[in-house]
Amino acid sequence: MRRTLDRLYDGALWLAAVTFALIAALVLVQILGRLADRAARAMDLPPPGITIPSLAEFGAFLFAGAVFLGLAGTLQAGGHVRVKLLVRALPEAPARWLGAVVSAAAAALAGFATWSSALQALDSLRFNSVSYGVVPIPLAIPQGVMTLGLALLAVALVDSAVTLARGGTPAYRASEARTEADTEASTGESA
Repeated sequence: MRRTLDRLYDGALWLAAVTFALIAALVLVQILGRLADRAARAMDLPPPGITIPSLAEFGAFLFAGAVFLGLAGTLQAGGHVRVKLLVRALPEAPARWLGAVVSAAAAALAGFATWSSALQALDSLRFNSVSYGVVPIPLAIPQGVMTLGLALLAVALVDSAVTLARGGTPAYRASEARTEADTEASTGESA
């Protein structure tokens, strides 16, 4: 089960990275198209008119998809902001249970957000809602990706809560410990 969850989180991170790369490629094509138009005008030639219609909408939807797909993997990598003052001040057992309770509460919030997002995507699908741009994009697509990302975050939070309750070390804590050890090693070497 652990391997399956880790692969799921990693797969979502890869999709997020591919989505960011796609945004960069679309923007690059748009920029090159504008440069080609300017170069053609400077040479008194007709501009080729290479544009990406609805680029702003495509970029916004892709960006939202990348952010939501990256939530679970970022949690596992210890990349989310967490306030650790209270947890570090408590003894090991109470700190562990507090972490489990907080993870479970966050999972409940993520579950509610997933449910709300799914309802919105289903409504968009039912009513054939599309974006207002030049290219009508079915809104159920980005909303579905957002729902998937939220569902993965909820699973990752439940995973962390269960790991803590069983006495294990969640992935984000292991990642934070590695980062702290690397920081201490690099500051110790440079001194």
